[in-house]
Amino acid sequence: MKRIITIVFYMLSGMVCSGQGNAVFWPIIPLPESIVPHTGEFVLTAETKIYVGQQAPPADFLNVFLKLYHGFGLQTTADSSEANTIRFELTPTAKEAYILSIKPSGIKVTGDSSGLFYGIQSLIQLIGVKTGKPLKLHCAEIIDSPRYTWRGMHLDCSRHFFTKEFVEKYIDLLASYKFNTFHWHLTDDQGWRIEIKKYPKLTSVGAWRHGSMVGAYSDHKFDTIRYGGFYTQNDIREVVAYARARHITIVPEIEMPGHSVAAIAAYPYLSCTGKQIDVQKEWGVFDDVYCTKDSTFAFMEDVLAEVMTLFPGKYIHIGGDECPKTRWKTCPHCQALIKKEGLKDEHELQSYFIRRIEKFVNAHRKQIIGWDEILEGGLAPNAAVMSWRGTEGGIIAARQKHMVVMTPGKPCYFDHYQSRNKSKEPHAIGGYNPLDSVYAYNPTPGVLNAEESKYIMGAQGNVWTEYILTGNQVEYMAVPRMCALAEVLWTPAEKKSFVFFLSRLKVNSAILDRKNIHYAKHFLIKK
Repeated sequence: MKRIITIVFYMLSGMVCSGQGNAVFWPIIPLPESIVPHTGEFVLTAETKIYVGQQAPPADFLNVFLKLYHGFGLQTTADSSEANTIRFELTPTAKEAYILSIKPSGIKVTGDSSGLFYGIQSLIQLIGVKTGKPLKLHCAEIIDSPRYTWRGMHLDCSRHFFTKEFVEKYIDLLASYKFNTFHWHLTDDQGWRIEIKKYPKLTSVGAWRHGSMVGAYSDHKFDTIRYGGFYTQNDIREVVAYARARHITIVPEIEMPGHSVAAIAAYPYLSCTGKQIDVQKEWGVFDDVYCTKDSTFAFMEDVLAEVMTLFPGKYIHIGGDECPKTRWKTCPHCQALIKKEGLKDEHELQSYFIRRIEKFVNAHRKQIIGWDEILEGGLAPNAAVMSWRGTEGGIIAARQKHMVVMTPGKPCYFDHYQSRNKSKEPHAIGGYNPLDSVYAYNPTPGVLNAEESKYIMGAQGNVWTEYILTGNQVEYMAVPRMCALAEVLWTPAEKKSFVFFLSRLKVNSAILDRKNIHYAKHFLIKK
């Protein structure tokens, strides 16, 4: 009985349909808004042509996929009425929306520029990577658009450094599942990863540490291997262009006022003590933070000026989390500023710091976004908030009419374990965020009313890398949880089904295998 109910549910949802007497399966992740099946099928061969309408971007991504996995590419045609053609047409539509129409005579994809790209991603998943010709696609009309405007994934490249090539591979993975935001964590206590021309010591000194923690934090063991790396500004430009071509905006994170040891190691005058310190080789939170004197703000403005020229997106992430006030409490400069500005305490001093930075960023026609600690002492006027310590910070910010990205540790931290059997998993920071918990997440808290809910832009999965040393391990921790989050952020809530998601994920895993993605395979194990 349960199986019959499940099949009926799929049929009503457009997930399974009848095609020439056989069940048709739609393995797209994230699940589209609407799939209306039709009879017949389109046969894709090397003789199929591509038509790109006026102002529509070229369908290079489809051709790259076909050449790589099926051994042939498609020629273009200028005749939009030619049969056996895949047509791409740029049309006025809702942002990021697309329509994918498959008929026996041809395929048509319409939408805005992002929508066309997402239509190609859906088409690629329908084609799949199984060899054999001809390739047959069941006829249907897919009407699709995202549920949220911020569909993000994060990567910490400070604790452990990942090459430009891996970052681009990661971006490709995001694009496959229709993410549109890459949060690039570039500075922290353990390493400064972005070249700043005016301050060369940030990378000659701040990008390198003399050892790293090894194993569990509680063991407190370290190696003595010099470790580091950084991205040149040319690297940054290349990655930004790479992401833009895949309709992904990069949000750089430049941590302040805490998590700043690497910068202070390069330029000690930035701290309250002025003492020379080393780039941290330990994970955690540290008392040495940026001092609130004018010379620090001049430094921060110089750094941000260079950063903002490299990243064309709307937001600059300024961190704002885990900033101890220990040094500020005994610092003459900080205490004098508290008195001068009539501030109540060091929490309001942090708010002053963030507001001053925001004013500078806003003057360059950009906005700041920070972790939910930026609420403490008063939120800067135009700041957006990432709610990571649960959802409370996001709820408060939304009620204050500030834009919010939800990324609570449970279930959005993908550095946490994904299996209860930790002995068979790579060592992780702790916590437990299994695939089903990620899939069940709803970014819009039920306590918000309709007006307040408009301020929830979406959600994001975070990959912090204290215990993630390699690109293969990043993939293992991120995938398939990012697939589940993709569906949370794209698919209408009422159309979601974890059972059906798993069945599509199993089919989709063939593509992951061919792409050499080192994903976690717990979902393939029969229970």
